[in-house]
Amino acid sequence: MDSSAYAALLARSSGKQCLVYKCIADAQFDDWIQKAQQEHGHSTINLVGRASSQGDYQGPTMSQAMAKVHNSNNSKLHFGCVCIAERHTLEAAQARNKSYPTEHANMVRKIDAGCEWFVSQAIYDTEPTIRLLKDYAALCRERGIVKPKKVILTFAPVSRQKTINFMKWLGVRIPEEAEQYILQAEKPVDASVDFLCRALQTILKECSGIGVPLGISCESVSIFKSEIDGCHELFRKLQEIMLDARGSPWKVQWVDVVVPRPLEEEKKEEKMNDVVVTKKKQQFFKEESNAAVEDILRGVLLGGALVIVGVFLGMGFSRRR
Repeated sequence: MDSSAYAALLARSSGKQCLVYKCIADAQFDDWIQKAQQEHGHSTINLVGRASSQGDYQGPTMSQAMAKVHNSNNSKLHFGCVCIAERHTLEAAQARNKSYPTEHANMVRKIDAGCEWFVSQAIYDTEPTIRLLKDYAALCRERGIVKPKKVILTFAPVSRQKTINFMKWLGVRIPEEAEQYILQAEKPVDASVDFLCRALQTILKECSGIGVPLGISCESVSIFKSEIDGCHELFRKLQEIMLDARGSPWKVQWVDVVVPRPLEEEKKEEKMNDVVVTKKKQQFFKEESNAAVEDILRGVLLGGALVIVGVFLGMGFSRRR
């Protein structure tokens, strides 16, 4: 299913805007952007690069895609990009024949192109993420960027070897000790939630004061029920950790959200209203017509009665004479 169409369903059912991911490897990229805005009402897009720099891909490059979105006629359209800490390791740099990782430089380049936030890949190994955040903050200071763009840290609970293997295939770096800690636990998903909470605490401690605003995102990469449930529990705990890290009192306030009805229902109701209005108009004209007929009949009857009275009066007057 197209991400824009699916996100539109979610937005309408929740009453909130969605962050829609879009891979740039699409020959119809321009049409997709226009449809996402005008037909589905999206205003926040997260651009995702090609799976590899190798191979023949259709669609714009990342630089071209950012320019297309940033220069869109609709000024309400905003975009962010992904940041991958696994690319910010010395091993990754050596594999690319570079002396030092460059993911932080990619992030600043994307800020110059109009990027307004970054969403990380799922985190299990904190070391690359800490290195990336510190280098990103330092480069922002060097370039005179007073307010670095927010980095949203992503966490995904796991409970099975199959899910772990899938995440590794996606490029997520999961240390061996983390894998053993989770899979050998009596309740693996609870162990995963606990591990990720401690991971966030480590990141916050190591990156305190660097000036990079952080957020959190929790996702489930499987349809396994315990991992989906664990995702909700993980978000509640990570939210608490993030708010506590601010060092000031906080509270969570629940607000009722008016959920818009599906567009089909609105159109159906508009059609029904038109029918009701038409019927009311017909009834009105019918009643007006009936009232007019009644008035005419009353006039005729009254006129006839007056004529009869006049005749009798005339006959009486004639007899007297």
